[in-house]
Amino acid sequence: MMAALRHTPHLVDRLPMVRGRYSADAPLAQVTWFRVGGPAEVLFRPADVDDLAGFLAAKPEDVPVTVIGVASNLLVRDGGVPGVVVRLGRGFVDITAEGDRVFAGAGALDGNVALMARNAGLAGLEFLCGVPGTIGGALRMNAGAYGSEMKDVTTAASALDARGGRHRIELERLGFSYRHCGVAEDWIFIGAELRGRADDPAAIQARMADITERREASQPVRTRTGGSTFANPPGHKAWELIDRAGCRGLRQGGAMVSEKHTNFLINTGNATAADIETLGEEVRRRVFGQFGVTLEWEIRRIGIPAGGGA
Repeated sequence: MMAALRHTPHLVDRLPMVRGRYSADAPLAQVTWFRVGGPAEVLFRPADVDDLAGFLAAKPEDVPVTVIGVASNLLVRDGGVPGVVVRLGRGFVDITAEGDRVFAGAGALDGNVALMARNAGLAGLEFLCGVPGTIGGALRMNAGAYGSEMKDVTTAASALDARGGRHRIELERLGFSYRHCGVAEDWIFIGAELRGRADDPAAIQARMADITERREASQPVRTRTGGSTFANPPGHKAWELIDRAGCRGLRQGGAMVSEKHTNFLINTGNATAADIETLGEEVRRRVFGQFGVTLEWEIRRIGIPAGGGA
C-alpha cells in the first residue's frame, strides 16, 4: 500500500485571515523597474490600512516583513525575498489638498502628489515630479531632487509599528538627513502630511515642465534602470567620481553603467540581479581605489542571492 502523500505547509498557511490578497511564490521581477529578481515567498496586497494593521498584529512573530511600493529604486536579488512582501496598492493612494497642506497615502505616486499640489495652487512640491516612486519610499529615504527633499515639505507622517499600532510622527521625530530617515526600519509608513505655499498653478506647471525636461535630457529614464545608484558622498557628486574612475559604459553580464548618466545602472536586456549588484560593487571598488571615497548604495537591495546564500 502506497504511503499517503504528505502536504508540506507553505508560509501562506501560517498567516492570518485578511481582506486583501496573498500570493504564494509571487514573481517580483516584472514589478521592479530593473525587471530582475526572484519571487516573494508570499506577496500581500492589503485592502487598506486597517487590513495591514490587523495582519501585523496577528502574524507569527518569526515571519519577516518587507515593504515595497512601485519598486523604482529597488533591486530584488535572484533568490527572492523570504517571508512576506507587502505591496501597498489602491487602498493607500488617496491624495487630498486642504489649505496649504497635501495629504497623501504612502502608495501614492510622487508625480501624482506634485500634480495635486499644482491643481491646488501649492508650490514647493514640484520636485516630486522628478522623483520616481511613491510617498512611502520618499519618506523612508528622504528623497530629493532639483534642490529640494522631503524634509523641506513634510510636516508629519503616519506609520504602523511592527505590531500594527498606528502613530503620527512629527517632522522633528522623523530624523531626516541626507537620503536617510530615523524611523525604525520595521515601521511601515502609511501616509504623509506635506506643506506647500500659495502660487499660480500655471507658474507651478512651468517649473514642473522644466524639471521633467531636464530629467529626460540627463537621465536614462526610458531604460530598465533603478534610479540613482549611489548617494552623493559629502563634498562630491557620485556621477563625477564614477566617470573619473573610468566606469562610464562598464559592463558586467547584461548590466551596464549608463553612458548618459554614470550614477545609473542599466539592465541592457538579459541582466540578472547578481550582474547589477556585482557591477555596482566594482564601481565602488574602483572609486575607492582611485579617490579613497566610499560610495554608499542609494538603491535598496533586498532578498537573497540565487542558491540561497547570505
